[in-house]
Amino acid sequence: MNIRSDLRADAWERRTAGPLTGLAVVFLVAYAVPILRPGIPRAWHDACEAANVAIWALFVADYSVRFWLHVNRARFVRSHMFDLAVLLLPALRPLRVMRLFTAVLVLTRRTEEWARGRLALYVGATSVLLIFVAALAVLDAERNNPDANITSYTEALWWSCVTITTVGYGDHFPVTTDGRLVAVGLMIGGIGLIGFVTGSLATWIVDRISVKDDKTQDATKSDIALVLAELASLRAEVDQLRAAQVPAVAQMAQMPSVEEPTVQ
Repeated sequence: MNIRSDLRADAWERRTAGPLTGLAVVFLVAYAVPILRPGIPRAWHDACEAANVAIWALFVADYSVRFWLHVNRARFVRSHMFDLAVLLLPALRPLRVMRLFTAVLVLTRRTEEWARGRLALYVGATSVLLIFVAALAVLDAERNNPDANITSYTEALWWSCVTITTVGYGDHFPVTTDGRLVAVGLMIGGIGLIGFVTGSLATWIVDRISVKDDKTQDATKSDIALVLAELASLRAEVDQLRAAQVPAVAQMAQMPSVEEPTVQ
């Protein structure tokens, strides 16, 4: 009898991590080319769109397989609600830009594994990825709107940088529904990154202080042990000297006394 277990799901994720990461990169390239080069031939534009749809469908298939392999499927869905929303919402034509977040999730999952224990690398890679992707998404959403003030990729990058840091100068802002959804996602991502960095830094400081306190306590205990050992050694030497002096004193006590001559 073939019993499903979470071990099979873990094995599936390990086997597909590399190919899915490659597909996520191809997905981003295929999405970015028509936006950054709007004058490309129609055939190339259609090819990029077909690649986007096909890879997005593979992401949906991967989620479905992981859902099937997990024993507790309800818990899997609860712990992957954002993944599910990102996969389902792009099925609606106005929300097609949400497909980008699917690629972001795949890439950040691998980045976390590669950079485990390396906070700077993980946060840096995730921040750059979010800025790049959000700039593409907002430009795609805003470019064809007559009231848009984000009409070039440089403006989109500037807007993305000030938004992820929650600065928001207001010189560029989205006016479409899709663009505002991208802004919400980027702001949440920026707040999450800041909170992650702050929490990790605080944990690191506490750990360092704890380690220093432990080392100080160990050093103090070691010093006390050395002092006690030296005292024990000195006491042993004193006992030996005392033991050596006792026979000499006893011998002197047994010697006959010499009478002094009497003067006539």
